[in-house]
Amino acid sequence: MSAPTASMRTLVVALLANLGIATSKFVAAAITGSSAMLTEGVHSVVDSTNQLLLMWGRRASRRPPDKLHPFGYGRELYFWSFVVAVLVFSLGAGVSVYEGILHIAHPEPAVSPLIAYAVLLLAFLLEGWSTVEAYRDFSKAKGSLGWFEAIRRSKDPPAFIVLLENGAAIAGIIAAAIGLLISQLTHDPFYDGAASVVIGVILGCTAALLAYESKALLIGEAADPELVDALHKMVESRNGVTAVGQVLTVHSAPDQITAMLSVDFDDKITARDVEALVWGIEEEAAHRFPMVKRLFIRPRSPVDLDSSAI
Repeated sequence: MSAPTASMRTLVVALLANLGIATSKFVAAAITGSSAMLTEGVHSVVDSTNQLLLMWGRRASRRPPDKLHPFGYGRELYFWSFVVAVLVFSLGAGVSVYEGILHIAHPEPAVSPLIAYAVLLLAFLLEGWSTVEAYRDFSKAKGSLGWFEAIRRSKDPPAFIVLLENGAAIAGIIAAAIGLLISQLTHDPFYDGAASVVIGVILGCTAALLAYESKALLIGEAADPELVDALHKMVESRNGVTAVGQVLTVHSAPDQITAMLSVDFDDKITARDVEALVWGIEEEAAHRFPMVKRLFIRPRSPVDLDSSAI
């Protein structure tokens, strides 16, 4: 599986959709007095900010290496993705739950529910548009993997952040509509406030998943096992190589991998032969595994290889 990636077009579509949704929700909240509608508006503002942060993270991650950051700035994307997860939890889930509890404690009957339904329908259509774009991006690379497994193995947070955020947004819109409908039918505003709490729980669970996946990438996550195994076999098959021990890999960015190998060379070959062999390995790795931007090979003795192999 190639790492699912989010195109800039998908992020722009998500940003435009969320800005339009936020504007319509705040207008509807002001007219109807709906607590769930207000929290949905806050959610859309948070989502808009998130898209901007992800765009900035993707741009910053492409800066070339320098003296202070010799491996480049690829993890900028992972840092800002983690910030997005924190924002979803604090400003999205936190505000939703707080506003819902406040509305339950001090209920205010909603007015003009038809306006709220119209806005929710508009929001659903816009979120659907954004979700289709995110779905197309993600499904191109996930192959035969299941959705959860593809998210777990993805090295590009925006690819699954946009998809999960949109899923949470659609679930929130449905919850808001149900809460508003029940409040209208029962003439009890409690259900509108309860819908806000439900929205907060949905966002909280989404944020927890986003934070977990982004944290794993931020602290350093290995390449997919298939690539590690293929790299191991490629080096081991070379004439002059008697054994391969550790193959350590780490993602510096979705498309940047640093690999380090412990290799035992045939004692009969000369140092010049080892240099030529290493150069050939680097050339083949660059051709077969373009995501491996840096490859370090450390000569080791058979004894060291046996004690350190994993």
